[in-house]
Amino acid sequence: MAELLSRQEREVEIQFASWALQEADDNLVPVPYPEDLTSGGFLSFRERRIDVESGGHTHTALLTAEVWDARPTEEAEDGWEAEGEGEIESPTGELSVREMMGYSATYIELGRPRTLWKARIRCSGREAVYRLAQIDVPSGVERYLAQFWPSGR
Repeated sequence: MAELLSRQEREVEIQFASWALQEADDNLVPVPYPEDLTSGGFLSFRERRIDVESGGHTHTALLTAEVWDARPTEEAEDGWEAEGEGEIESPTGELSVREMMGYSATYIELGRPRTLWKARIRCSGREAVYRLAQIDVPSGVERYLAQFWPSGR
């Protein structure tokens, strides 16, 4: 059974309905966010970068990042409106939360340097934040769960 190693709670300032997780050392990212940003659905996995498409244009979302020692079990939780899974390289063992309009000082600690991590990201509140972000700048309506574990490759 997989063991949860850490849980980190962060706020993400979303502009233009987009944000990203990428290797913390920008010099190791061939195309840093937001360069070459395309609308590819909920998640777009790139080299050392994951682009995330939000449900709302401008708002503050909540991100819970979990690091596991192995693939976590699938929890039967209702309310996830979008989800995806892929891999990300992180030689430093740290990911930065990247925002469209400026540099964020928010990081996710994976705990140890590792070349390849599996990542599963889920989101709820997309439909609600879409409506609310058209008339206000909501906070905490959209929430993300990002789970990471060693790839094994």
